[in-house]
Amino acid sequence: MIFLCMGYFDPEKMDSRPRAEIEAVMSSCQPHIEKFYESGKVLIDAGLESETISLRRVNGKVIVTDGPFTETKEMIGSIFIFEAESMDEAIQQAALHPTTQVNKGEEFGWRIEIRPVHYFKNDK
Repeated sequence: MIFLCMGYFDPEKMDSRPRAEIEAVMSSCQPHIEKFYESGKVLIDAGLESETISLRRVNGKVIVTDGPFTETKEMIGSIFIFEAESMDEAIQQAALHPTTQVNKGEEFGWRIEIRPVHYFKNDK
């Protein structure tokens, strides 16, 4: 199975810290990233920019809106996709990611959401 994970953070907590502190925290992620990749099951691991655009169909037209769109204290800061045999294995794999391994991440509201991916296929 394929799993999509979204890494969340609290931008207010991170933005309130000095840049040097954030850079030091991000540097401390590197050993955990290397261990995360050792499984050979990681397909994609990427950080996301804060710029967001929303597309929606309204009255037959596609409307484009600048974001962010949800009223929340959290933002998605990263995504990763990997293979696992079950949700239990996916939890074990995701738990290796720096989001759950770096102590300072707790102060910044870091967390991971795991979702199984199902493919849509048109069999015409």
